[in-house]
This record gives sequence, structure tokens and C-alpha cells, in this order.
Amino acid sequence: MTAVPVAVGRRFAWSGWRRVAAVAAAVLAVAVAYVAFRGQFVLPHSDEGGTFRFFNTVRNWVDDNRNSSPVFLFFVNQIRLGVSVLFDTLQTVLQGMGWLGVTAAVGALALVLAGWRIALLAVAGFLAFGILGLWQESIDTLALTLTAVLLSLAIGVPLGILAGRSARFRRLITPVLDVMQIMPTFAYLAPMALIFLIGAPAAAIATLIYAIPPAIRITALGIREVPHASVEAATSMGSTRWQLLRKVQLPMAKRTIVLAVNQTIMMALSMVVITALIDAPGLGENIIQALERVNVGNAFDAGLAIVIMAIVLDRLTVRASQRVELRERAGRGSSVTRRRLLLVGATAVAALAVAVGAATPQGRDFPESWFFSFAQPVNTVVEWVETNLFAVTDGVKNALTSWLLNPLQEVLTTAPWWLVVVVVFGLGLRVSGLGPALTAAGCLAAVAALGLWQHGMETLTTVLVAGVLTLAIGIVLGVVAARSPRYAAIQRPFLDAAQTMPSFVYLLPAVALFSATRFTAIVASVIYAAPPVIRLVEDGIRGVPPTVVEAATAAGSTKRQLLWKVQLPMARPALLLAANQGIVMVLAMVVVGGLVGAGALGYDVVAGFAQREDFGKGLAAGIAIVLLGVMLDRITQGAGGRSAAEQAARHTG
Repeated sequence: MTAVPVAVGRRFAWSGWRRVAAVAAAVLAVAVAYVAFRGQFVLPHSDEGGTFRFFNTVRNWVDDNRNSSPVFLFFVNQIRLGVSVLFDTLQTVLQGMGWLGVTAAVGALALVLAGWRIALLAVAGFLAFGILGLWQESIDTLALTLTAVLLSLAIGVPLGILAGRSARFRRLITPVLDVMQIMPTFAYLAPMALIFLIGAPAAAIATLIYAIPPAIRITALGIREVPHASVEAATSMGSTRWQLLRKVQLPMAKRTIVLAVNQTIMMALSMVVITALIDAPGLGENIIQALERVNVGNAFDAGLAIVIMAIVLDRLTVRASQRVELRERAGRGSSVTRRRLLLVGATAVAALAVAVGAATPQGRDFPESWFFSFAQPVNTVVEWVETNLFAVTDGVKNALTSWLLNPLQEVLTTAPWWLVVVVVFGLGLRVSGLGPALTAAGCLAAVAALGLWQHGMETLTTVLVAGVLTLAIGIVLGVVAARSPRYAAIQRPFLDAAQTMPSFVYLLPAVALFSATRFTAIVASVIYAAPPVIRLVEDGIRGVPPTVVEAATAAGSTKRQLLWKVQLPMARPALLLAANQGIVMVLAMVVVGGLVGAGALGYDVVAGFAQREDFGKGLAAGIAIVLLGVMLDRITQGAGGRSAAEQAARHTG
């Protein structure tokens, strides 16, 4: 009776040893090739590369033909003009309402859609913009966000409906959405500035590109989740496709579509801050100026205003979607009359406040006597930290730079380019399969073709180190949160705030602690990317079936054995997804770190904004960043499915 299980166990043990031997042989072969060809077949960096000159030629052609080419006269310029009109209209309306009118209107809207608690939160949040002395900047940011969101929803919701109803269209658009979500935000600022010039229209279009994928994906998900029985019943009663959509699918997907609106707003708000680099108005300008002067206090005020705006908009849309579902469950009745009375009363109060705000200086300009700034106390704390903790922070920075960053960068920049490509192909093949491996290797080879191999390897070094640190911190804190509900409840508000904060804000404390170096970008990247990793790990551990945990506990497993032999192995897909998301977010933040001395591709992109002669290099660097992002994503994205397939094969074997 025991012969078959023993034989199977021996076969698995033997195959395990063979895999270990194969991996060891591959590592040895790579090490031998590196030693043999070290310093050879290395692609040197040149600021006069052919790719850079080509992109500069394209820039010159665009500049020379902007006002004569039909493509610009009848297409590009018209799009820019339309977006500009929309932004100017929203900005003029919000400014004309005055602080009193805007605050009252937002409060009334929140009261009707989300209830009195959210209304109080909205009013307090908008008052905070004025108290911080950032009313005008906040209104500009809100106008730019609304512009991008309206455009994103106008395009994204119809495409999402089409993707939800057509599997063929969904397969066609999914790779495009993948690239749009992988692409670091810096990567397409330069093309937007080239095509649409700098300013609010280019910023809104760049934000649209960043914010539209969730609008399409979540809308498509809502349409697909409509029960098939409801669709069949409506079809059997003779409903046309338009009637089916309007009377069945859209009403039943209403809550999911509101969630799409929520996610689009959050994505747009995080992007409009970064578009300050292409002269977008709003709070992003304050953060950029504070970054240039290393003034953490001023950046804190602007960052706090953005966090407050994000919280207000997030709670408003989430609560609105919940109330939609509650009203549908409750049905019609006396509540309809109450809602109508509430709507009339809130509209009347808001209209009165708007009239006062538009007609009186007191309602138009926020009172300066109410101003309060956190800049001075925050700068005092930062100065104390710099004075008293410099030895510690400098020691940590020097140790990690000397023992980890420099050696890894030395290996990547002195190895033959073809050897690195082969290693990436082999890693992708082992982790995710042939297709992703070919894509990853092709992306890396394209980086070499762009003439940015050295800077690409320097950026990859920073991303790998920051990714390892992020995963280490994320796994530890995620496991602790999964095993301790009390700790999870304490940690959750900090994760919410960290995910709401714009990426630029993280650079300021990192610069204050570690000065302007590439290590600063690593610290900011870890802070930026750790929250989603922590959440994914926590969800993965919590998702292990309770029956499995109970069985392991009943068998005498300790907490340590339960974690290492049951929970972590069964949560492997979630851990691999966490690795994927963490690495992609780290890449995006490392590029932003080019503003504070991170160098490499991030600096090339920033230089492309600042100096006309570096435009070609900056645009090529943006493309290289996208290629690195696709490479890292392809390697890690398929790992979850592959691991699940391997586990299934082992069980069936």
C-alpha cells in the first residue's frame, strides 16, 4: 500500500535535485561567461547617439510644421484647443464661485449623494485648502483633475462597455491597457509636451492616458458581471442590443461604474501633480519649487492639500456607490420624497452661497486671517533630524551603497550586453514561460539599440535594490497584519495616507535624511511602493482557507511552521503579484528620483524637459524606461499562473 507513495516521493525528490543541479549549472555558466568576457561587448554611453539625433530631427520638424501641417492644423491643434476650452471653463466657473460658493456647492453635492457625514468631511476639506493658504492652487488642481476625469470617462466608459460586450475587442485592447499602466508617468510627458506644447492641455491629455485604463477595465468588468440569466431573459423578450444595454446591463452595473469613476479620479489626481513639470498649474508647482529649494515644510502643506482633496473625492464617490446599492435594495417609497426635499434644500443653500461668493470680496477671496502653515514646525523637525541623525542615516546610505548598490551596478555595467539579455531570457523562461521570456529579452535588446545601455543598467540596479527592500518590508509587515487584526487596524490608516500622497512628496523627507543621491530615490521608492505590497501580502495570507490552517494547527504545527510551510506556500500567487506591482511602482518612482540626483534614465528624462538640445535623449530615455517596465512586468506577471499550474501538475502527478 505504501510502495506507490514512496516511489512518487522519490521521483519528486529526484526531479527536485535535478532542478537544483540545472540552476546551479546555469549560474556557473553565467559566472564563467562573465569572467571570460568582462569589460568586452560593453556598449558605451554617448550623448550623440543616432537615436537621439533622430528624435531631435523629429522635434525640429514638429516645431517647423506646427502651424502649416494639416495633421496639426485640423487634428492636433483642434484637440489642444478643445481641451484648453474645457479646462478654462471649469477654472473660470470655480474661481467665479468664490471660496464660499465652491465649499457650499461641494457640501451640498456630498449631502445629496453621500450623506451628512461625508458632507461635513467635504466642507472641512475645502476649508482646509484656504486655511493652508493654497486655495487658488487647489482650485487649479481640481479644475485640471476634473478636465482629465471628464475626458477619461467620456472615452473610457464607452470603450469599457464595448470591451464588456465583445471578447474580441477586449483581447485587442488589453495589451494596450497593460502598456499604459506599466508606463511610468515621466515617460510620456516629453511626447505630450512635443505634440501639444506645455501647459494645461498637455497636462490634461497626459493625465488622461494615465487615468483611462481603470475606467475601461472596471466598466468592462461591471458589464461582464451582469448575471447571464438576466441578459438571456431580456433577450428572449425581444430586447434589442441597445435596449439590453440601457435597461438591463447599465442599471445592474451602476455600482461598478461608480467605482470606475472613483479609481479614475484617484489616478488623475496623482498624475496632475507630476504634470507640473510641463507647466501645469496647481499644487504640483508648489511641490516642485519646494523640491528645488529642499523646503520640506512648504511641500508638506501642498502635499497635505492634495491628500485632503483625494480623501474627500474618494469618500464621496465610494459612499455614493454604496448609497446607490442601498437605495436599489430598499426600493421606492417615502424616502423618495425626503430625497427630493433634501435636494431642493441643498440646492437652494448652495445657490445662495454661490451668489454671495460671486458678488462679494469676502465670499470670493479666502480670509488671510484664517491662514495657518505647517511649514515652520515641519522644517524645525527636519533640521533636528538632520542634525541629530545624520551619522545614522549617512552610515546606512554608505553601507548599502558600498556593499550592495556599487557591486551590483559594476556587474551589470561591465557584463557583455548579450550575456545580460541571455540571463533575462533564461529567468523569464523559468519564471513565466517562453512568450514573456522572448518579450523581456526583446525589450532589453531594444534598450541597447536606443544607445542607453549603460544608463539602463544603472537604472535597473536601482530598481532591483529598491524592489528587494520593498518586498522584504512588504512581506514582513503584511504577514504581521494578516496575523494580528489589531495591528492591521492601526496600520491601515497609514497605508491609506501613503497611497494617497503624490509621489513627489516622498522625495522631500528622503532628501532631508540622505541628501541628493541615488539612495534617496531608493528610500522614496520603498515608501511609495511598500503600501500596495503590504496589502497584497496581507490579503494573500488571509486568503489561505481556514480549514487548512486548522488542520495544520491540529497536527501540531507551531506558528513559525504554519507560516513557512502552509501560509506562505499557499499565498504564493499573491506574493508574486505583490512582487510584480512593487517592482513596477518602484520603477516609476526611481525615475522621479532623477530630480534629486538618482541619475541614469531618470536624469535623462528630466534633462530632456529642461534643455532643448537634450530632447532627443530625454525622449529615448522615456522609451527605455517603458521597455524596462515591460521587461520586469512580463517576467513577474506570469509567475502566479505558472506557479499555480505547477502545483496542479504536482497534485495530479
